[in-house]
Amino acid sequence: QVTAKTAFLFILPQYNVSVPTADGELVQYHYGLKDLVTILFYIFIAIILHAVVQEYALDKINRRLHLSKVKHSKFNESGQLVAFHLTSVIWCLYVVVTEGYISNPRSLWENYPHVYLPYQVKFFYLCQLAYWLHALPELYFQKVRKEEIPRQLRCITLYLLHIAGAYLLNLTRLGLILLLLQYLAEFFFHMARLVYFTDENNEKLFNVWAVVFVVTRLFTLTLYILVIGFGLPRVESQALDPERGNFFSFLFNNILFRMSVLLLVCLFQASVMWRFIHFQLRRWREYWNEQSSRKRAAAAAGTKQQTKLLKRDSGYHENGVVKAENGTSPRTKKLKSP
Repeated sequence: QVTAKTAFLFILPQYNVSVPTADGELVQYHYGLKDLVTILFYIFIAIILHAVVQEYALDKINRRLHLSKVKHSKFNESGQLVAFHLTSVIWCLYVVVTEGYISNPRSLWENYPHVYLPYQVKFFYLCQLAYWLHALPELYFQKVRKEEIPRQLRCITLYLLHIAGAYLLNLTRLGLILLLLQYLAEFFFHMARLVYFTDENNEKLFNVWAVVFVVTRLFTLTLYILVIGFGLPRVESQALDPERGNFFSFLFNNILFRMSVLLLVCLFQASVMWRFIHFQLRRWREYWNEQSSRKRAAAAAGTKQQTKLLKRDSGYHENGVVKAENGTSPRTKKLKSP
């Protein structure tokens, strides 16, 4: 029985409490230091699943495609992230629908702080933290190139800050919607890269990703304005109370602070859109350069073919002697005397 309790500490979320409701009691959860043990266990699970996807799916595809080292590394990265993002989008969508966060947008800020979490919400956050923490040792296991390490570290750090911040500051409902939008755009991007590596002439999914990316950015910005600008300032409990999990809602009563936060959010989203626009312009420039080079090559090939045809029609010179199309001399052949 002692062993079972220790096993539950690793496998199941901790800090469950019974919260009274109109229909009776409801078991919910809050966070604590024991969550680190659960996260550690699921880090090892994530490493195992990562190895399974790599060995039984990505490596077999790589052997058929014969990609270069650079493309091989990017293919593996996108393959892993497609599997993760697809799973996370389906799971996250199920959570926000069953918990009613989409049908009732007011629930994103009503009754803040959201200290007590349903089981599926807490388990989702623990698994998300475990996955992005497992990505750190995977940089070594996958032998990622040194040039790619800073970019991947920056990406992992941003995800960890977002997920851990939403979890610790009791903004889990808002964090779920933002993760759903982000993962949806990332899924289409990495799916487009996989298709591009298999067929470099197929870039249609990049166009789909571009549309999804712009739409999700607009929804993200709207959600920030709705929650930070209008939702949190109307929360009943505005006093600083760390024991109850209320860390900063009182700050949103100050219009200067609220506008400063919204300005920072808008600037960050603008920088993301600028990088996106720069990426699209570079891709279109490369596409048109490739098309123009193909046209020039086709024109040169046509001119060369036309020159060959003209030479065949009029004969050509070889060693100062004009020869006909069949390679024989046009001079009349002398007949031997009988």
